[in-house]
Amino acid sequence: MPVHLFDKTTQRQLGTISDTQFRFLVDELEEESPTDTDYYLDANTVDMLEEDGADPALVQMLRQILDGRDGMDVQWKRV
Repeated sequence: MPVHLFDKTTQRQLGTISDTQFRFLVDELEEESPTDTDYYLDANTVDMLEEDGADPALVQMLRQILDGRDGMDVQWKRV
């Protein structure tokens, strides 16, 4: 089941990732609670994900999502 990524501030859809890519993010990133549905991403986080073996397509998408910003909150939803 695909997972849709959104800009948490604007609710603009940013892209869609596979369940496998999403599981990688869940394993790698910290969640504040069991009901947490967002992650803060910045260039250092994407670099860490890449170093830890993230799918190249996921890394490319995350870099495009940041698009030169210092960082942002990305919300995920299963639709």
